[in-house]
Amino acid sequence: MHKSLSFLGAALLTASLVAGTGYVEAAPVSGTTGTEFTELATQSGPAVVNINTEKTVKTSNAPDDFFNEMFRGLPPGFEQFFGPFQQGPKSRSKRHQPKQKSLGSGFIISSDGYIVTNNHVVDGADVIRVTFDSKNGKGESVKAKLIGCDAETDLALLKIDTDKQLPFLKFGDSDSLKVGEWVMAIGNPFGLDHSVTAGILSAKGRNINAGAFDNFLQTDASINPGNSGGPLINMKGEVIGINTAIIASGQGIGFAIPSNMAKGIIDQIRDGKKVSRGWLGITMQDMDENTAKALGLAENKGALVAGVQPGQPAEAAGLMEGDVITKIDGKVIEDRDDLLRTIAAKRPNTEVKVEVIREGEPKTFTVKLGDRSSGLDGGKSADGSAAPDKDKGDALLGLTVRPLTEEEVSRLDGIKGGLLVTDVMDNKPAANAELRPGDIILKANMKPVRKLGDLSKIVNNEGKKRGAVVLQVMRRGQTFFVPLEIEKKK
Repeated sequence: MHKSLSFLGAALLTASLVAGTGYVEAAPVSGTTGTEFTELATQSGPAVVNINTEKTVKTSNAPDDFFNEMFRGLPPGFEQFFGPFQQGPKSRSKRHQPKQKSLGSGFIISSDGYIVTNNHVVDGADVIRVTFDSKNGKGESVKAKLIGCDAETDLALLKIDTDKQLPFLKFGDSDSLKVGEWVMAIGNPFGLDHSVTAGILSAKGRNINAGAFDNFLQTDASINPGNSGGPLINMKGEVIGINTAIIASGQGIGFAIPSNMAKGIIDQIRDGKKVSRGWLGITMQDMDENTAKALGLAENKGALVAGVQPGQPAEAAGLMEGDVITKIDGKVIEDRDDLLRTIAAKRPNTEVKVEVIREGEPKTFTVKLGDRSSGLDGGKSADGSAAPDKDKGDALLGLTVRPLTEEEVSRLDGIKGGLLVTDVMDNKPAANAELRPGDIILKANMKPVRKLGDLSKIVNNEGKKRGAVVLQVMRRGQTFFVPLEIEKKK
């Protein structure tokens, strides 16, 4: 993630929402008045909640000054991850496990107590409490249960037990929202509960390098630490975004997860299902002007297939390296990120029509999609062996790898074999170490790795025992060592 960008939860805060059953649609945006904002806030406020979390943090016996010194000199805005609302104890001893308290926001989506927020607001929390709006400043606080979460889109669903019919907000259509339309946020910035801010939609489809599915709405409605998980609403009182991130060094620049992306994920979690996404089994890259010219394409659009993983859906359907994917089920594909989001939005085992340009000629293939989580955990290796267990090997590191082919080895001077990185999972050790597709892993802990089993054995045994593994990596002909921290075996 870009260092100048901060997520707004955990130690951060909530944003705003609006709407509810029976809300009367406001006048057109061009005629918006202060009165309409007042009505919107009045109708929506009761469905917005503050979220307070508490979790045990692992610390050493080092004095507090050491922790303060750790963050000295870091880029402006970085400290917002560790701001004043992550309240840790001043005493750190072996007998006392400190508690870290955080603030965030959320909103009710059903009368029986389901609440949406950001994953990073509740991630790792031992206790989650939600507090309702109150005119006297002493809102009711109740304990909430985490129903499920999805780290890749930073969404979480909570549930509270209640015998009341709660006010709730409805999702709107984020795709139909136009740049320049008025929006409102309600949240808990800097602990100031149920603050209301208004602004316009500044842009759509923003990629802030936060994850694989970046497609954020940008708004100039004031969003601050503590707004995380709160809703962004349109003038109809519908939630069209979930406030998630800010540029710490900027003003009037906030980002929200589009409602159309969130709805499907929340529905899967609410139905008790594992969040699943479609998977092609390819590595891909963006087109550029010169590549388009070289391939004889009229437009600089689409996603170039850089590699096809053995045994995966794309290979089974007949896709090849060098194909340019231009459409999925008739939808035009603009670039690599568009293709990734489009495929991930579909369910595994769905058949899709993939239109490509191959050597200047259009072709269409029917692909039965796999499951992204299985693909990222290794799927089937090139020799047909089963993927490692999810707590082992390349899956533990957050990598998809395959053995180099004989032809590939022949093109590498002095190299006898290795594992080609074909995909990297967000928020895992490999991503944190900035490994990338196309890297070749030659050794793990100074031992050659040429099969999936080689890497799995070293990581699962030595790596988990020591809490780290070091990989020798080749990138563009240059070799270097990359240390990766992993969870130690207890």
